[in-house]
Amino acid sequence: MKYRTFGRTGWSVSEIGYGMWGLAGWTGSDDRETMAALERSVQLGCNFFDTAWAYGDGRSEQMLGRLVHNHPDKELFVATKIPPKNRQWPSRRGVRIDDVFPPEYIREYAEKCLRNLELTRIDLLQFHVWEDDWAHDQRWQRAVEDLKREALVRAVGISINRWEPANAVETIRTGFIDAVQVIYNIFDQAPQDELLPLCEELAIAVIARVPFDEGTLTGTLTKQSTWPEGDWRNTYFVPENLHASVDHAEALRPLIPPGMTMPELALRWILADHRISTIIPGMRKIRNVEANMATSDGKSLDSELLEKLKDHRWDRTPTEWSQ
Repeated sequence: MKYRTFGRTGWSVSEIGYGMWGLAGWTGSDDRETMAALERSVQLGCNFFDTAWAYGDGRSEQMLGRLVHNHPDKELFVATKIPPKNRQWPSRRGVRIDDVFPPEYIREYAEKCLRNLELTRIDLLQFHVWEDDWAHDQRWQRAVEDLKREALVRAVGISINRWEPANAVETIRTGFIDAVQVIYNIFDQAPQDELLPLCEELAIAVIARVPFDEGTLTGTLTKQSTWPEGDWRNTYFVPENLHASVDHAEALRPLIPPGMTMPELALRWILADHRISTIIPGMRKIRNVEANMATSDGKSLDSELLEKLKDHRWDRTPTEWSQ
């Protein structure tokens, strides 16, 4: 496992982290299997874990807390997120911060997350949605500074809405944010335009989420793919999105080097960007943990392939189904 500096915090984090959304909105989750996968990731050198209160209403946090307690001799970085008070993902233009993250609510959920984790401190506390219109509201700024001063939180971040990488630029410039979490993959290259250069300039850590485009970049989806009732993917991969996603994945397939899988290509493309602090693929099975962690070996994609992959940028606009 290779490690990178997590922005101005100075933490040394595994460049392949662990995304724990799989306990919420995805069918087929098994707690024992998940814990085994988490344990395997630690064995392979992973030390950055991203969860949220909304992932199983605290259940994912509880599992992460158990993992941390299982390894008192290791520094495992815990990142979690405060859910929006109005329970709207993503946030909407024009919505007041009072309805989403009022100051007393920020503290309430920071304390709830700590109880779920059974820890005395959260390494990275993130806002699960964000609007740049809220950047200069001093109430959230004071709330997070108080949590830091009381040593309940070490660093603060925001999770940027899908396909809106510029919807955080003004907030980053306030100096109150230590990290941003953004969708970044072979298709979603837009963060390169403005967000990543600014983060590099200000030493802000960048967490790349959705590296496989919710499954498209695993190369396993077809235009007939369906999921069990209640699975989040049924509402995201509506025919309009599913068909286009499969077409984009198939167009990419001829560029995959011999002996490499599409998921490996997807991770190595992100790792080629030095501005990314860590990637958080979602993983529930040991075989996926082992395959994803294996990409952190210092081997780079060749420059010719990286140049060709620029042509696979797919700029999309948020819609009702994109969530």
